[in-house]
Amino acid sequence: MAFASCSSSSQGCYDVFLSFSGEDTRNNFIAHLYQELRTKGINTFIDDEKLERGGVISPALVTAIENSMFSIIVLSENCASSKWCLEELVKVLECMKTRGRRVLPIFYNVDPSDVKKHRGKFGAALAEHEKNLTENMERVQIWKDALTQVANLSGWDSRNKEVKKLKAYFSTCFIYKRQ
Repeated sequence: MAFASCSSSSQGCYDVFLSFSGEDTRNNFIAHLYQELRTKGINTFIDDEKLERGGVISPALVTAIENSMFSIIVLSENCASSKWCLEELVKVLECMKTRGRRVLPIFYNVDPSDVKKHRGKFGAALAEHEKNLTENMERVQIWKDALTQVANLSGWDSRNKEVKKLKAYFSTCFIYKRQ
């Protein structure tokens, strides 16, 4: 069994791009999900470097997103606090629209309706961005729209699923028999 991916001559080509807030999930859920995907032979991009707060999304990340067949967006308590996570989300959704990429959201210990309606920690984070980015409110609106859009996609609410089953679902849904 193998996964369909872009041509082997492409640099930065991945089956899956994992987007997540390291603060919330890197050393627990993401570490286990990443290992499960790799064990299944799924070429998975994970940014394992510490990212500078407020930094511009790097060209390497943009390339990884563009050249990944699927993206898993892990929406957790603090992801909306990170401009970087929000910019990744915007790029992933752009690739969904323009390149036909699949996006699979995981609502990790958060209520999907809080993501969609910008409530709770999501609302607080967006309000903080509005306060700090008064000269760039259109960017904050783009982030709000992206959060609403991803919350409208079919995904997994980890509060209602066993994490083990969730990881197994994502690892097996990417696998197919090579033709």
